[in-house]
Amino acid sequence: KPDRGRIMLRGRVGGLIALGAGFDPILTGRENVFINGAILGLSQKQIKARFEEIVEFAEIGPFIDTPVCNYSSGMHVRLGFAVAAVLIKPDVLLLDEVLAVGDLGFRLKCFNLVQELLKDSAAVFVSHSMQQVTRFCTHVAVLANGQMIRHTTDLGDGLAAYYDQCESQLKVFGNEQAVLHNEQLLINHRPVTS
Repeated sequence: KPDRGRIMLRGRVGGLIALGAGFDPILTGRENVFINGAILGLSQKQIKARFEEIVEFAEIGPFIDTPVCNYSSGMHVRLGFAVAAVLIKPDVLLLDEVLAVGDLGFRLKCFNLVQELLKDSAAVFVSHSMQQVTRFCTHVAVLANGQMIRHTTDLGDGLAAYYDQCESQLKVFGNEQAVLHNEQLLINHRPVTS
């Protein structure tokens, strides 16, 4: 729970957080889509109208009527992302480390969908991927131990503050007693010395 502070909110909030966390493992993907849609406040009719789009986005069509307990973790997250991203049209979008799902092709599809959502939504994007931060963000807030240490519109400054935090966590291992005296590279099982 928050220990202090206030949030004033105007509009509908949607979150892409802990994707697929509410799925019932005994139920099929199809059944979970309808349950999650209902939890998000949509009618059966609204969910039916977007169902094929969800299945197509998740790329799990042949398995949609399989119980979710038989899904791989990747399939589980794909369906969770598809349900949330296709059904939610928020004014404020909360994204918490959600763009690391699936293979490269699916991640690119997720990036593109989020980019589309950002045209009509404000977003709070939580990530340790500086590449994603620079792609989606116009403001950076760096937190350390629950305290904001930097809030800026200068992405370079924000990233530098983040990297400074990471640097302070680095530890040098070893006692510097080991020394490399000779190096050899094998190419096709023949030694090549440098």
